[in-house]
Amino acid sequence: MSDVGYARDEVRRARYAVAAVFAVHGAVTGSFATRVPWIQEHASLGAGQLGFALAFTALGASCAMPLAGRISHRYGSRTALRGLLALWTLSLALPSLAPNLYTLCLAMFTYGASAGMADVAMNALGVEIERLLDKSIMSGLHGMWSAGALVGSAAGTLAAHLGSDARLHFSLASAVLTVLGLVACTWVLDLQPAEDEEPPPRFALPPRSALLIGTVGFCAVFAEGASLDWSAVFLRDRLDSSAGVAAACTTGFMLTMAVARIAGDAVVDRFGAVRTVRAGGVLAVLGGLLIVVAGHPAVAMGGFALMGLGIAVVVPLCFAAAGHAGPNPSQAIAGVATITYTSGLIAPSLIGGVAQATSLVVSFCVVTALACGLAGFAGVLRSAERGGRAEVSRPAAAVPDPRP
Repeated sequence: MSDVGYARDEVRRARYAVAAVFAVHGAVTGSFATRVPWIQEHASLGAGQLGFALAFTALGASCAMPLAGRISHRYGSRTALRGLLALWTLSLALPSLAPNLYTLCLAMFTYGASAGMADVAMNALGVEIERLLDKSIMSGLHGMWSAGALVGSAAGTLAAHLGSDARLHFSLASAVLTVLGLVACTWVLDLQPAEDEEPPPRFALPPRSALLIGTVGFCAVFAEGASLDWSAVFLRDRLDSSAGVAAACTTGFMLTMAVARIAGDAVVDRFGAVRTVRAGGVLAVLGGLLIVVAGHPAVAMGGFALMGLGIAVVVPLCFAAAGHAGPNPSQAIAGVATITYTSGLIAPSLIGGVAQATSLVVSFCVVTALACGLAGFAGVLRSAERGGRAEVSRPAAAVPDPRP
């Protein structure tokens, strides 16, 4: 992208606009998650069929994410994000309209493809704003995504409690979130490619650096997916907790993640990405050990809280490191995102398979072992350190702004 000067106030305004975009993106995910039982019943699916259909979300995202860089190069970052985010918010309505397995698979593929492309575009913009501000903001942006997911899930829970038809719920949510997303995109940076800049390839393997960074993200997302999907089951089946206590554990884990991400930028700016992730890995391992040895629900809930604290900032820092590491941020971010999406897809089923063959305790031993990788391989995130970033930001007065 061309290096033009931006006034400090303009960059700050763009930061808040991208934060709003992250919240809108998260709200779509939160809204959808609460109505999966309705979708399953509407399409008359068994548990295995539902799992098969949901897998098309990650498949669609993995296929489409490499296209995001090409779209941003052709249309500019603002127009590309506006269009991709609108596709994502509008696609929320599709799963509720599917009457059977085949149409639901198609709907989930489209839903995942639009989610992945919007994800790459907004993270690439977040990395650019972070570069211009010369301070960490990616953790806070992902914290806004978590906050949006919580709001969307709260609204979806209310709709489900009232017995609302998901087609009506999703249509209203889709319309509201589309408008909010379009408004937020008005103030994001409109990055344009330089005249001599070659367009990125339509499809390309991610660079080696993105694969290494993605490995760290894989460990964090595996722990996140396992905790979100299995924490309530662990408390109910292993510790004989009530349904309310088990559900509270999952909600508490999500809140811990959101709060830690919002507060994480200050920690990263002070201690750096590598030390922050290493410390987070230690916390995640301690949390995993508490879960494994827990004999009381309170101990397990404390373990899941530590797990959330430890992994909260890892994925934002992986995206930041990928964006800062190479000449093509969108391609690198797409590579990391593909790996993390894959981890989120396989974690719940793998945990279930291990639990069925052995026990849930052994499953969370696997999660704890992977959490050790955060401390061991945190060094690959050094490009997210401020000292490791390319020096591309200059005072606005030094570079005249050619835009009208």
